Amino acid sequence: MEKGIYTLVLRLESDRVIEVGSLGPVRFKEGYYAYTGSARGAGGLARVARHIAVMEGTNPARRWHIDRLLPISTLVEVVATVTGDDLECAIARKIGERLPSVDNFGSTDCHCPSHLHFSSDRQEILEAVRAAHPRPSSDEKEVAEDGSKED
Repeated sequence: MEKGIYTLVLRLESDRVIEVGSLGPVRFKEGYYAYTGSARGAGGLARVARHIAVMEGTNPARRWHIDRLLPISTLVEVVATVTGDDLECAIARKIGERLPSVDNFGSTDCHCPSHLHFSSDRQEILEAVRAAHPRPSSDEKEVAEDGSKED
C-alpha cells in the first residue's frame, strides 16, 4: 500500500460532548470537520480503511483522538496525497490558516495547535482541504476513499 498524508472530511449532525482521551470532554458543534493524519507507516494509506471501519463500528479500537469522533460522524470525503514526505503538519497548518481548530486534537505528538478543523459550511471546508493538499503531477493518480488509486 502506498504511503501518504490524508484528510478525512466528516459531518456531525448535532452538537455533542464526547470524552477524547487526555483532552477530556470536548464540545463538538454540528457541522463539518477535517482531520489530517499520516499514513507513512507499514500499512500506508490502508489507515483510511481502518478509520472507516471504526466509523462503521466494525473495528472497536479507540487508539487515537479521531477514533472518538468517527463513530458519531459520517464521511463526506477523503483527500489524500501519495508521498513519503512528512507533510502532515504542513497540511494541517494550511487548513488551519482558513478554518478554526479544535485545540490539541490529534496533535499530541507534534507542536501543531491541532489536526482537526471545523466549518459549518461544507463547501468552505472542502475548498480548504483540497487547497492544502499538494496537487499530483500528471503521472500520479488521486487516491480513492478506500486507499486505492483512481484512474
